[in-house]
Amino acid sequence: MFRWMQSITAKVLGIGLLALLMLIPLTQADGLVRERQAMRDTAVARVADGWGGPQVIGGLVLAVPTQRESHDAAGAVAKVIDGTEIVLADDLDTVADLTVDKRSSGMYVVPTYTGEVTVHGHFLPADLRRFATETGATWFIGKAEVRVLIADTRGLQGITSAMVDGHAVRLSSSTARMGPYTVLSAPIIIEPDREAPIEFELKLSVAGTESFSSLPLARTNSVQMRSSWPDPSFTGSLLPTRRSVTPAGFDASWKILDLNRAYGQHWDATSQDVAERLAPSSFGVKLYQPGGVYQQNDRAGKYGLLFIALTFVAFFLFEVLKGLRLHPVQYLLVGAAMTSFYVLLLALSEQIGFGPAYAVAAAAVVLIVGGYAMAALRARTAGLALGGVLTLVYAILYGLIGAEQYALLIGSVVLVAVIALLMYLTRRIDWYAQGVPLNTTSETP
Repeated sequence: MFRWMQSITAKVLGIGLLALLMLIPLTQADGLVRERQAMRDTAVARVADGWGGPQVIGGLVLAVPTQRESHDAAGAVAKVIDGTEIVLADDLDTVADLTVDKRSSGMYVVPTYTGEVTVHGHFLPADLRRFATETGATWFIGKAEVRVLIADTRGLQGITSAMVDGHAVRLSSSTARMGPYTVLSAPIIIEPDREAPIEFELKLSVAGTESFSSLPLARTNSVQMRSSWPDPSFTGSLLPTRRSVTPAGFDASWKILDLNRAYGQHWDATSQDVAERLAPSSFGVKLYQPGGVYQQNDRAGKYGLLFIALTFVAFFLFEVLKGLRLHPVQYLLVGAAMTSFYVLLLALSEQIGFGPAYAVAAAAVVLIVGGYAMAALRARTAGLALGGVLTLVYAILYGLIGAEQYALLIGSVVLVAVIALLMYLTRRIDWYAQGVPLNTTSETP
């Protein structure tokens, strides 16, 4: 039984078990990354509380008071139901110029912005009359009001102008809500027999954190967003019809029709179904931070077990091919050193950035493991060779982290190449051997 435990096959099985055992500290390191990410999200929330969160702008829309009569079985009027009908514009043009800044909360940096937003368009009085006929209710268009939807009024820095038909209107906070959005409203007067379009224009300054979006609240929506931020991530229900992204910033335009959204040109203000469809119809830009520290740490951790296993295999090959011998405890120490790389990488990357942190953490582990290999294997060349292998492993890992789109391709090619190399190096090993021969000669480190 003891001799079987000393066989090469048993050694391989034992090393495989030790590699799987490394999943425990790797899982703990991954949990640490997620914990720090949660702390970063908390920092973003703190900045948003004082500056304004992700902003969404929608409007203007018309809100028209209505009355509908309910009849009993005899046809008499049983009661009159008051309501409000929301009517969307025929055309809506939005231009948003975003000036981006970075704010710090503790050691975390959060992208924020101030935006100058201009909205102009028009309503069609013919729509009001047609929709009133469709609903069968009495519409009091002379008591209508215009409404603006905004996601976070904490970020509303000012309304430069609000004009309807060339006349200034005063927007104020409303108790009404539309879906998840706060409403600003102002009363207007519309003549019942009016034929000309109702023109409007709104200019406001908003502040927000990380993203800015718009709602397609018109029959035809044209939106343009501009900023000096070089790494936009376009999000929402539809992507831009035209975009230009350069190191100097981005310029993107959307053209969206009423046919592209999941609600119509008018609805009852109490409709819960429409309220739930508003937010998913938004579109805009997120101020993406490419290769964020925690995202990169997470990617590095995904390959942790693979590269620990490769390092164990390299040690095992030196055992077999050079007639050396290592104890399982020594494998555990090497595995512990390699798992500590991920904790050191996370701690340093929060302070000095991912690239320099990776270089420092990788160099530290290579020196530790390479020096330990020299002492444990009693061979300078073995230590240098294993240090070189580990350096190559970390270089490959860094390439996989940086190559977002080609990570799978590079990883699969490297894996096949490693397997082919292992098959070549072990082609003459007798896996039924009862022991691993010892090399009595050693090289003084």
